[in-house]
Amino acid sequence: MDPGTVLDIARQSLVLAAQLAAPVLLTALVVGFVVSLIQSVTQIQEVTLSFVPKAIAAALALAIGGQWMIASITQFTTQLWDRIPSLVGG
Repeated sequence: MDPGTVLDIARQSLVLAAQLAAPVLLTALVVGFVVSLIQSVTQIQEVTLSFVPKAIAAALALAIGGQWMIASITQFTTQLWDRIPSLVGG
């Protein structure tokens, strides 16, 4: 296995990890921003008011996008397993 192949597999895995993490992280970011904006306007500084909505939103994002996430990682893993003979053999 040459270094180019290793770098290609590493790049593909990092891109896939970013694609899988993006919906949850962006959802938590948007909800956190909205809650922070509301807290600033109302001058209520309670820690649980920022944590609980983000946790619920992240759970909803996982519930909505979970099937796509599992399908993506399964497809990537299947492709890797199919490439093993060519990677080991030369």
